[in-house]
Amino acid sequence: MEASMKAAVRRWEAVREFALKLPEAVEDHPWGPEDCVVKVNKKIFVFLGNADGPRSPGLSVKLKDEALHGHAMTAPGAEPTGYGLGRSGWVSVPLGEKGAPSLQVLCEWVEESYRTVALKRHVKELDARIGPTG
Repeated sequence: MEASMKAAVRRWEAVREFALKLPEAVEDHPWGPEDCVVKVNKKIFVFLGNADGPRSPGLSVKLKDEALHGHAMTAPGAEPTGYGLGRSGWVSVPLGEKGAPSLQVLCEWVEESYRTVALKRHVKELDARIGPTG
């Protein structure tokens, strides 16, 4: 496995771990073991796919904020998510491309996606966890 693929897998694992630490987040595999998603309140906020495939791992997040969405679309290899999800603000970002977003940026996008689909009480719990300084 080449170095960029290893780095992408590590990034994928760290993003998955971050997503699962959000209030009431649960992992699911609705289309089989190779399709990992993380949900809150039965709604998906990040599509992770898998890290074992022949292609570099990636993720898809829902970014309604125009600035964040625009930024995500500038990531190498980024594209609107398929199946019509791109029209609702979903962006798919590969993690193995040269110049792929940093882990911090990816986690910000995952958190934003979470806030988009989570209930108010989940967001409140998240904000309380983060504290006033952020």
